[in-house]
Amino acid sequence: MPRGLSRPLPAPAALALAALLLAAAPLRGDAAPGKVDPWVLRRTEGSAQAELLVVLGERADLSGAAALPTKLEKGLFVRERLLAVATRSQRGLLAELRRRGVPHRSFYVVNAVWVRGDRSLVEALAARPEVARVEGNPSVRVVVEPPRPAPARPAAPAVVEAGVAATRAPEVWALGFTGQGVVVGGMDTGVQWDHPALKSRYRGWNGTSADHDRSWHDAVHSGGGACGADSPFPCDDGFHGTHTIGTVVGDDGGSNQIGVAPGARWIACRNMDQGAGTPATYLECFEFFLAPYPVGGSPAEGDPALAPDVTNNSWGCPPSEGCSTVTLDAALEAHRAAGILTVASAGNSGPSCASITDPPAISPAALTVGALVTGTDSVASFSSLGPVTADGSGRPKPDLVAPGTSTRSAAPVDAYALVSGTSMAGPHAAGAAALLLSARPELSGRPDDVADVLRRSAAGIPASACASSALVPNHLAGHGRLDARAAVGLPPSTRFRTLAPCRLLDTRSAAGPLGGPALSSGVGRSFAVSGKCGVPATAACLAVNLTAVGAAGAGFLKAFPSGRAEPPTSALNFAAGATRANNAVLCLGAGTAFTLLPSVQGGGAVDALVDVSGWFE
Repeated sequence: MPRGLSRPLPAPAALALAALLLAAAPLRGDAAPGKVDPWVLRRTEGSAQAELLVVLGERADLSGAAALPTKLEKGLFVRERLLAVATRSQRGLLAELRRRGVPHRSFYVVNAVWVRGDRSLVEALAARPEVARVEGNPSVRVVVEPPRPAPARPAAPAVVEAGVAATRAPEVWALGFTGQGVVVGGMDTGVQWDHPALKSRYRGWNGTSADHDRSWHDAVHSGGGACGADSPFPCDDGFHGTHTIGTVVGDDGGSNQIGVAPGARWIACRNMDQGAGTPATYLECFEFFLAPYPVGGSPAEGDPALAPDVTNNSWGCPPSEGCSTVTLDAALEAHRAAGILTVASAGNSGPSCASITDPPAISPAALTVGALVTGTDSVASFSSLGPVTADGSGRPKPDLVAPGTSTRSAAPVDAYALVSGTSMAGPHAAGAAALLLSARPELSGRPDDVADVLRRSAAGIPASACASSALVPNHLAGHGRLDARAAVGLPPSTRFRTLAPCRLLDTRSAAGPLGGPALSSGVGRSFAVSGKCGVPATAACLAVNLTAVGAAGAGFLKAFPSGRAEPPTSALNFAAGATRANNAVLCLGAGTAFTLLPSVQGGGAVDALVDVSGWFE
């Protein structure tokens, strides 16, 4: 199976060092050796210098942002808190670095400072009481499937790409929602901004001229390949960033409908130099998107009012090569508090279990997306699988899956290309998030709710792979296939209210709020739940445990809102005579009711139990 963006690999020098297994000389006793990453010790052997991230211990309390009603208020609050803590706590450290003449760059999205120095500097920094960690800043090169050229199509008729169609985005467009009013940020290799499928959707283009201030930032300050360093306009020194943002918003107005949300606007930050990024370039782009500032300006000029609603992140930074999960996760949490949704590609290290190993994909603040064979419900063999064990959490990932093979999208210069990888799946989900925000603007600034809607509306793909505790969600496909139309159709508010656990339905007897008889194969039965087990008439969906008991044959059970069309997927599969349970979100239809529809091999009946633990407004 061809691969797109794969797990980043270390630069050759890092490979050589790892292969040699160098034993680093110890630090001085007053330098707090537990603070220093082993990568730093290896790279500063002898008189060698290395790039470092000095992370300070003080962190801003961002919890107050959750109570603020708008995305702008959240963004202003988060920036102010982060900037205040960084300014105060870094003062002494920055003064010392200036005194020593050490190259450095201060960050506030995470309370950290990039520096370049030798072992003596490392020891001095580690000895400072305000410093929590001295981490490495490795240059991590990504492995990318070479793009296959795809010719531009004739001017007419318009053709929607297969992956876009598979998300059901055209059905959302037909409702009048194309992503209008939503901004998506792309962190990648850059973008060919004037590509025919992208130019009109670039926020820096007004139809007659371009203004790149606050819509573009280049975090590459040396080298830069064909783009050079500090490019004053969006530029792509590869193809990857142009391709990924094309899948989010691309449309040339003719026959190349390559984007899921063609009405959304895009902005971008280049976080890789010719395909190689570092933790510092990643942090710099997170900081720019938190509060965009002018080309050539400084973060002090940042304006949260111009922050994107969603960012796409088709990259990874492996801890095995010196990247810090804790530090990058803090940047994602800052975005989350500021009301920005982070979409991350799962990685291409499948089909092994627990192969989602790198930030940002492993973060609880990311909507992590695996890849499907486009047009099917088969997970691509290269798509990384959960659970997340790299950080010891056992966190279930991916969150969902989206089309990721032979994806046709934009490529420099004014071209189109076919590429496969989870890098291609993530942008489909970022585009779907833009469609959802366009249709449900009250979700703006609520990234957890947006992610929750996308997960709950996904078409389940049952699997028991990798010791999944339930058939859906699972560690292979998460909650299932991305479904933009279903997401837009869910209730706009997803606030969750807990209930004391209660058995809502037991068809084995007439006892309880709802009772028997057993469900007959092929016959749907509706159950009205208002007022039962504390469920109010205003409930839109229920959090339930669904159990099948004593079926005469193997089969499955579908559960869906009463009055709605029967879904193509089941909520629970069962074996003959077995008791099988699954956690699910069960949405309600007409009369605050749900419908259960079983299918049992050979006919017959099956008993069903529904235990409720909460409801969604």
